[in-house]
Amino acid sequence: MIEILTVGALTTVQDLGRLGALRWGVGTAGAMDPMALAAGNLLLGNERGSAAIEVQVYPFRVRFTHDGAFAVTGADCAATLDGLPVLPWSAHRVRAGQELAFSVPQAGGRWRASRAYLCLPGGVDVPEVLHSRSTQLRGAFGGFEGRPLRRGDVLRSAASGAEFIASDIGLLPPALAMPLERDGCTAIRALPAAEYGRFTSASCVGFWRNEWKVTPHSDRYGFRLAGEALQRAAPMEMRSHGIVPGVVQVPPDGQPIVQMRDAQPSGGYPKFATVIEADLWRLGQAPIGSRVRFIETTWDEALAAQAELEAWLVEAERLVGLHRNSRGTA
Repeated sequence: MIEILTVGALTTVQDLGRLGALRWGVGTAGAMDPMALAAGNLLLGNERGSAAIEVQVYPFRVRFTHDGAFAVTGADCAATLDGLPVLPWSAHRVRAGQELAFSVPQAGGRWRASRAYLCLPGGVDVPEVLHSRSTQLRGAFGGFEGRPLRRGDVLRSAASGAEFIASDIGLLPPALAMPLERDGCTAIRALPAAEYGRFTSASCVGFWRNEWKVTPHSDRYGFRLAGEALQRAAPMEMRSHGIVPGVVQVPPDGQPIVQMRDAQPSGGYPKFATVIEADLWRLGQAPIGSRVRFIETTWDEALAAQAELEAWLVEAERLVGLHRNSRGTA
């Protein structure tokens, strides 16, 4: 078990999301960086989609009440265990009474990220609701009592971690293993969406050519971007229609909104583009104030990108398994 000692806003329990519930008007929720969540779980021998703690506001500090293990992935938040540095993207053993702390993610380097993940043996043990343990903030269900974590909360892991021995193994973050940048900005691949052709040709060209700033009004519901306004070729009125995470909508002010993991299942703004599933985690890690660029892609390229991510996870699982077997923990 762990006890929350220090926590910022909107730290929640998340897994890979509540898939298949959009038809009931229930959003997907889930980790903003599912690659980081899956990797942390693989390091502990968990199922990829086991629930973990997603941290996006710092500092964050917990106390372990039992011996066990943990893994830290996502942003490099200079994690420490009883004041001693903890390697990111690695698994570690822990003793009862030890305290794990995250500070503000490190700036600079080849990759900037904003969200960190704390994974526990077997996953965080919270009730499953609609086939997921993710926190659905809008509906106030799932996760830990349907809300962000608070100081004093005590969470259980689904396994003891006593069988975990290998503490000297880590993974290269996928953002470094599979970098995607353009002109020094994080690059995000996207497909033109239904109303793309109803914007001016200059706006269509500018969307792919220009940088977009992630504004402070961005959150798990949607990333609001700032840049050269996208102009409609003619006045447009639309009824509300179904949307999914990754859809880029354009409100009347022309500043795009990318729907993220907590997106509502319907909306009325025109759909300009859709971030491919394989790159949504890259955008989910973009810090407030950072700049991103969009790359126009094709359906076949989107499928190939998803296959590349799956191959990375399969190889990571294989390497971790080999290491655990070599240490007698098969």
